[in-house]
Amino acid sequence: MRIIIVRHGETNWNREGRVMGLSDLELNENGKNQAELMAQSLSRGNVASIYTSPLKRALETAHIINRFHQVKITTLDGLRELDAGEVDGLTYHEIQKYYGDFFERWMNNCAVVRPPGGCTVLDVQNQAWAAMQEIIRREKARLQENEGKAIIVVSHFFPIRAILCKAMNLDLSQIRRIRLDLASISILDFNDNGIELIQMNDVCHWKEGQP
Repeated sequence: MRIIIVRHGETNWNREGRVMGLSDLELNENGKNQAELMAQSLSRGNVASIYTSPLKRALETAHIINRFHQVKITTLDGLRELDAGEVDGLTYHEIQKYYGDFFERWMNNCAVVRPPGGCTVLDVQNQAWAAMQEIIRREKARLQENEGKAIIVVSHFFPIRAILCKAMNLDLSQIRRIRLDLASISILDFNDNGIELIQMNDVCHWKEGQP
């Protein structure tokens, strides 16, 4: 089973360098364009289903992609972004200024350090991987009907990197080694021999022609 995992397009907070957890922002114009170009690059493949985080930036990205496929879109809370608690909406400079002790511990090991009033990356990995297992369970029931078709999953920065860590058997402390750009495409194949990483952080669809 092939699962194509995509990160949503840009929002104004992404552009401003602000932490964006559960704050429910929409795509900005550049983000819509990124999503459109990504959707075009995915338009040539056969898609069985689309699953997405319910947050607006992900759901909007999913709908843009689905214009080329017209399949069912299912929202799963497990695909939501990390709950950043009190630091949601702050820049990294502001976090360092107002939450210096947390910032230092977070930079040393973000996997297990909890943002004030938020959740850990480990929590996110657990919820995101459970969502992936639910997707696989649902789609296996329709495998014969959708043979040869891929599943698209739309999510966020931390859940996707946590999923990739789990898929590659990387300790979560290594999560910072995984780069994940906006409107990027990563592909995992789930088969009887395990999980294969086919593609990671592909952004050629919207970066072509940029300096």
